[in-house]
Amino acid sequence: MSQPAIELLPELPPERGSALASLPPIGRIVSVTGPRAVASLDRSAQRMLQGEAPRVQIGALLKVTTPASSVIGLVTGVSTPMPATGEESEEIGLIELNLVGEIGRVGPDRQPMFRLGVASPPTIGDPLLLADRNDLTRVFAPSALATIKVGSLYQDPAVAARLRVDDLLSKHFIIVGSTGSGKSCALTCILQRILDDHHYAHIVVLDIHNEYVTAFGDKVESIDLNNFNLPFWLLNFQELTAALTTSDEHRDAETEILSEGVIFARRRYTDTGAARGALLRKASDFVHLTVETPTPFRLSDVIAYIDEQLGRLDRTQLTLPYRRLKARIETMIADQRYNFMFGSLTVQDTMTDILSRLFRVPGDGKPITVIDLSVVPAEILDVVISVISRLAFDLAVWSKGGLPTLLVCEEAHRYAPTVDSRYFGPTRQALARIAKEGRKYAISLALVTQRPSELDPTILSQCSTAITLRLSSDRDQQVMRSSAYEGTLDLLDTLPLLGDREAIILGQGVAMPMRITFDNLDPNAVPRNLNVGFSKAWKTPNMNRHELEDIVARWRQRGRERS
Repeated sequence: MSQPAIELLPELPPERGSALASLPPIGRIVSVTGPRAVASLDRSAQRMLQGEAPRVQIGALLKVTTPASSVIGLVTGVSTPMPATGEESEEIGLIELNLVGEIGRVGPDRQPMFRLGVASPPTIGDPLLLADRNDLTRVFAPSALATIKVGSLYQDPAVAARLRVDDLLSKHFIIVGSTGSGKSCALTCILQRILDDHHYAHIVVLDIHNEYVTAFGDKVESIDLNNFNLPFWLLNFQELTAALTTSDEHRDAETEILSEGVIFARRRYTDTGAARGALLRKASDFVHLTVETPTPFRLSDVIAYIDEQLGRLDRTQLTLPYRRLKARIETMIADQRYNFMFGSLTVQDTMTDILSRLFRVPGDGKPITVIDLSVVPAEILDVVISVISRLAFDLAVWSKGGLPTLLVCEEAHRYAPTVDSRYFGPTRQALARIAKEGRKYAISLALVTQRPSELDPTILSQCSTAITLRLSSDRDQQVMRSSAYEGTLDLLDTLPLLGDREAIILGQGVAMPMRITFDNLDPNAVPRNLNVGFSKAWKTPNMNRHELEDIVARWRQRGRERS
């Protein structure tokens, strides 16, 4: 949709209610080069403003009044090239600006509105003023768009910081920040505000540290390994291979054997009475069964196939791949840590039930699913995340975008790393597919990471909105700079200086790059942190022998207990 044209008109009059409207200009434009401008600071005006207005600093918005409109500029630098040398001399202060948009009267009602781009740039001598509260509201909180309030502007805390919901969700977003900077609280704040306005949302959170189950009250459907099964037959062949084969020189042979065994097992399942009570179609519908067909099968039939091949007298191949694959399958079945995937005594077609619970169809007043992955064994975590991500994308494709879904990936760099590792192949491929094609089918990604430099660059490059909290690593800062346009690089230089809950937001989810402070969360809706702090924990006894024995027992069986 094209932007409405800005009507050129005389200088906009001061607005009522604006505390700064009657204040004098703080400087004059002395240089304009393309999208950049430089203004000389009027020291007498600056002295008049002391105590009445915020200081001019990096990231602040100023406006240049021209005969056509008010041009909005982002402060990228302040300097004094000629410091004062005595009591009589006057310092020369310079303000560097990136010109980003303008406020003019739009449409038949001639209401002042902001739009990106500058149709009539300023020239030498045009006055420079502080952007008042009305200006900031028009720029950062346009009333005509669907937005959510997540905090307040750093420049003026009385002005709400708002995110554009459709642009934020339809084009993916990422939250980055060093440990302790407030990533979990920022994500919680955004999701809570979305849920406040959208009661029929479909949000799935992959919770690596079991933090978020307490953050959304009665709106959350909590899933853990004690109350949910993700059956092995839902895995595609790449995921099955990652779970059941080794990574040495026998991998190719084991993969070929597994492929033949799975096809054999799928056909046997459809040909037996076990399929009669299931939701499968009649066996004739599966004449073209392949290794990728999402139909149930039994691992016992795969083992039977391997035993049959081992028993053939005319076999000339090495038996080691067969024996190792069989041993691996039997281990996965016997290990209680994998019961949620491999431990079911019966095999039934529960695909519809699984999708219904994962993606909230129907929502039943719980539009967000939090999946606790903190107890998933590390060697299979990649497979679990891969199958959930793939199911989300496939459901979106087969529903033709009829189920808009947000998939939230906490600690995304852990299972979609930049390093080319075959172990992380399925997950990286599933997430990359959502990142590149998801917007066509109304499925979106929200990535949360403390190490953007370790995240797959293909996935990172598809995130159109970046919510960047404090970053102390030069390498991580450089990655964020590489994905930002030139006009915001000076703003990103302040990343190491941000306080807790402060962020710089860039991209299509906001009207303009902005520095904000996230809202405080309700104490009952804060992501939980199991670490109470060493200074407090070490002042009293914190574990006895009986508790340790109980931990060891759970460790051997199912992993860490939910608390």
